Amino acid sequence: MRNLVLSNMSFRYLEKSFTEWLDVQGYAESTVYRLPPHVRELLHYLERQGVSQIKELNIRHIESYYQQLKERSNQRRGGSLSNGHLNKHIQAIRRFTEYLRKVGRLEIPEPRLENEETEHKIVFLTVDEIQQLFKATYQQPHKKPNTTDAVVEAIQARDRAMLAIFYGCGLRRNEGVELDVNDINFDRSILHVRKGKNYKERFVPISKTNLKYLTQYIYDYRGELLKGRKNEAIFISYQHNRRMKGQSLAVRLKLLQHQTGDLDIQEKEIGLHTLRHSIATHLLQAGMKLGSISRFLGHSSLESTQIYTHLPTGKAGVVAVEQDQPHHGGQAFSNIITYESGRLSEDEF
Repeated sequence: MRNLVLSNMSFRYLEKSFTEWLDVQGYAESTVYRLPPHVRELLHYLERQGVSQIKELNIRHIESYYQQLKERSNQRRGGSLSNGHLNKHIQAIRRFTEYLRKVGRLEIPEPRLENEETEHKIVFLTVDEIQQLFKATYQQPHKKPNTTDAVVEAIQARDRAMLAIFYGCGLRRNEGVELDVNDINFDRSILHVRKGKNYKERFVPISKTNLKYLTQYIYDYRGELLKGRKNEAIFISYQHNRRMKGQSLAVRLKLLQHQTGDLDIQEKEIGLHTLRHSIATHLLQAGMKLGSISRFLGHSSLESTQIYTHLPTGKAGVVAVEQDQPHHGGQAFSNIITYESGRLSEDEF
């Protein structure tokens, strides 16, 4: 309920501080935007219970609040709150109590709230659909006035580098956005993820083909986008000559989706995280062990990776799996499938 107003000034400050903490911890923009309003509902409930200081909060308050949520009606659609919506509240409560502990505001144990059973659709692309995205980067686009061929080629090379990072290396949105050129060890074919969620670092192997795309973009085309300026970011905006934001990269992916001309691909709701889901699915289908996939993705537990064991091997690209929360950590390994350039060169243009 975004229209709730907190009368307690200290609670209003807590919500703002929690939002900033999420951002500093490296959570995705959607998480930073979505969780605080749920926490505001908890704080509003505490106000109505006569709680005026956060140090008075205890597990009984949280359990009572959650029980009320389960009994509350859905104000927009009628009926009760869906299990998926309740799980979002649980996630907000977990992160908020973690915040209280880590910043030293309150020693409160993690609430024992079990996620409600629900189905969450994960969209992924097939290997053939990924190939079509790569092929789309070679298509001649409609150029804007005063846009040179050199700039067009640089943007197309950047698109291939984007696919290499978010699909080939399986990075999360923010991890890819924050990459710098010196995070790539070209001699060892290793990518250093320095700014994962919660600032956990890991090393990710780069396949031969993806390394080729990254090398071509960084050494042959990236300078065209910089226009003589200095910037360490891998993904550079041509218009602003600075680090691209996640939304801008997502727009480029949407454009490639459209340029494939494939209706099955165009009908899917895809984003940068879809590329991550796709590589995880393809690695599992190729026979890679779940533990290796977990380390590749930066999960700290197999529980987060097990969602992919529910995926079919068909071409539908949409599956129903149990809701899960990603964790982080891990090391590099080498048995990553590659996409040979020969398969692309047959009909690139």
